[in-house]
Amino acid sequence: MYPTHEVAQVEVRAGLGLVGARFYGVAAHINAQVHFVAWEVFAEVQRALARDDLSPTLMRRNIVVEGIPLNQLLGQEFSMVDSAGAAVRFRGASHCAPCAWMDAALGAGAWQLLKGRGGLRARILTDGVLGCGPVQLQTTVAL
Repeated sequence: MYPTHEVAQVEVRAGLGLVGARFYGVAAHINAQVHFVAWEVFAEVQRALARDDLSPTLMRRNIVVEGIPLNQLLGQEFSMVDSAGAAVRFRGASHCAPCAWMDAALGAGAWQLLKGRGGLRARILTDGVLGCGPVQLQTTVAL
């Protein structure tokens, strides 16, 4: 199994993925190079399973966001802009459907809790750097 870990920042490359990630540049992942998950969904799974010892890295999603309506970004172009004004553009490609492995990683019942809320797979449209901390979401449509 490939280890997952948290980082303070990551280089993002259009059409390739996150530098250093397991599937960086792999042709099978060209239609969606990054996976987002909502912190609120992860926290709900923690509460439902009574497992405050869990880490969102167990979900094997690349980026954890808070306060962003991921399902509404499906098929939409959007940017994440940091406090310095640096932006990375994405396009929501598909839902990131959970699988039975979530029960093994998080606990029995996680797979069912995550159905329809497993996250968002997205294409990376521009190069940049994403870091931990607040970002502003910019879209071309009102969410």
